[in-house]
Amino acid sequence: MCVAIPMKVVEINGNVAVCEYENIKRTARIDLIPDIQVGDYIIIHTGFAIQKIDIKDAEETLKLFKELQTTL
Repeated sequence: MCVAIPMKVVEINGNVAVCEYENIKRTARIDLIPDIQVGDYIIIHTGFAIQKIDIKDAEETLKLFKELQTTL
């Protein structure tokens, strides 16, 4: 099972997006998802963006991850 954390797109260079979560940056290929823009949230799996996620859902998911971190 994989757990994917929504990451915010902070830069786009051709077909590669630089994404960030809590000062951690990762790159991801964005060939599979049309219309990704800086500021969007995406789900990344094995270096590829597999889903664009709405900001409200991304913020809720990130809030839940933070709550889990404080209880562990």
